[in-house]
Amino acid sequence: MSGNRLKRLFLTALFILSASVFSSARADFVYEVKGERNPFMPLVTPEGVLIKVKSRAASGTLDIEGIIYDKTALSYAIVNGLVVKVGDYVGDNQVLKIEEKKVVFIKDGQAFEVDLKKEEE
Repeated sequence: MSGNRLKRLFLTALFILSASVFSSARADFVYEVKGERNPFMPLVTPEGVLIKVKSRAASGTLDIEGIIYDKTALSYAIVNGLVVKVGDYVGDNQVLKIEEKKVVFIKDGQAFEVDLKKEEE
């Protein structure tokens, strides 16, 4: 085989392989909403009207999705999709304390605990 023919054969094979990889990877992706707004959907209608989205913080629910706990330093928690530390606010609720499995909030002078969400099975 000549050099040009071999080069064309190689490029053709590379193109076919890359096309099959990209097409199969795209077909396997499925976005799971899990009660959240789909981030791929536009927030403006084709007529130019802004779509209002109610946040979980506004709805009053607090979901602890993850905790990075350090008993000797600063700990963080993921609450309603936001990364927070002690002193931060989620809606009207202030983070009072972050523990290994829960976060303590305070609202209107009343402290309350929210446990870390368990993994979905």
